[in-house]
Amino acid sequence: MRLLRKALAFTTLAATLSAGLAFAEDHDHDHYVRHDEWKKGAQIHHEDWDRGQRVDYRHYHLQEPPRGYEWRDVDGNYVLAAAATGVIATAIVASTVH
Repeated sequence: MRLLRKALAFTTLAATLSAGLAFAEDHDHDHYVRHDEWKKGAQIHHEDWDRGQRVDYRHYHLQEPPRGYEWRDVDGNYVLAAAATGVIATAIVASTVH
């Protein structure tokens, strides 16, 4: 009986992990496509902005952001945008090889 419970628990865990990995792969692909839209004057998607980490521009030798703007690292890309509106001033998009 214990062996049956352990097998059932393992099967449930494996199915849960598999579903989570499939979602993560699809989710990451969506973000890659959006990077093409990151151009001066465009607006970064709210979920991308929130997912990004604030960057110390001095540490990465980036230009000082104007008042009200900040640099964010989103998926290894650097985006300088207005914190209030998400309007992009500069985007440094990492190149990827598929």
